Amino acid sequence: MTQRRVKQRIVATAVSEGAGVTVRRTLGTPALRHLDPFLMLDHFSSDNPNDYIAGFPDHPHRGFNTFTYMIDGHMQHQDSMGNTGDLRAGGAQWMKAASGVIHSEMPQQSAGLMRGFQLWINLPAAEKMNAPAYQEFSPDAFPSMETDGARVKILLGHYSGKSGPISDPHTQVEYFDVTIPAQGQFHHTIGNNKVAMMYVYAGTANLGDTHLDTHTLAVLGDGDEIEIQGGEQGARFILVSGLALGEPIVQYGPFVMNTREEIEQAMADYRQGRLVQKKASMVGN
Repeated sequence: MTQRRVKQRIVATAVSEGAGVTVRRTLGTPALRHLDPFLMLDHFSSDNPNDYIAGFPDHPHRGFNTFTYMIDGHMQHQDSMGNTGDLRAGGAQWMKAASGVIHSEMPQQSAGLMRGFQLWINLPAAEKMNAPAYQEFSPDAFPSMETDGARVKILLGHYSGKSGPISDPHTQVEYFDVTIPAQGQFHHTIGNNKVAMMYVYAGTANLGDTHLDTHTLAVLGDGDEIEIQGGEQGARFILVSGLALGEPIVQYGPFVMNTREEIEQAMADYRQGRLVQKKASMVGN
């Protein structure tokens, strides 16, 4: 077994999205445009409603999946197919935009807090124009466990005999929310065929000889295992890995396709009201 080390370290950049909501972005910036199959990672976090009250009004997507995980607060959402919901703290939503979805997301506080993540995951070319779908799950759908002092919430994939309720057969994504105490450790085996990254959103952590401050993304190099140690006040981070699709990525804002011509078609479809072709199916609890 070979230990993975930090290949690239990226400090989050403040980006204004939606109607003026500030998010911390790492993946999807000039420092790192893509990490196949991952396209973008946004961390939204605030105790000031003025930072996000305007929310993310109607906006389109085509050609990829979004995975939204709420840690604190909640997210009211609706889409062009008539679906509505209220994503609560601890819950998550997997949305397959595929051929086209127009939706809105309006973040709200709970107990003065609003915090969570959105990850964009690419779709293979063969599925980019399929019918959209989404899965929404309540907090109790995600197993948690403690091992060697670390607390692990399994959102996607498998850990120590337990599995999250959402799976992607193409990228085999694993996504864990991990909390470790001061000087505590977290161990995990990730196949060398997967790309992997971790984002520290509370406290500090060390991976090998690399120190990771709060709001820092670490892209991990080749290897089979990782060993992460908590800093002086412990750490909380997300760990994400998956299989690369190995296909061309052409992105223009909320559209991710394989060729420039497909992007131009997506833009034309959106302008002419043809983006949403089929009603999304919904599963989950």
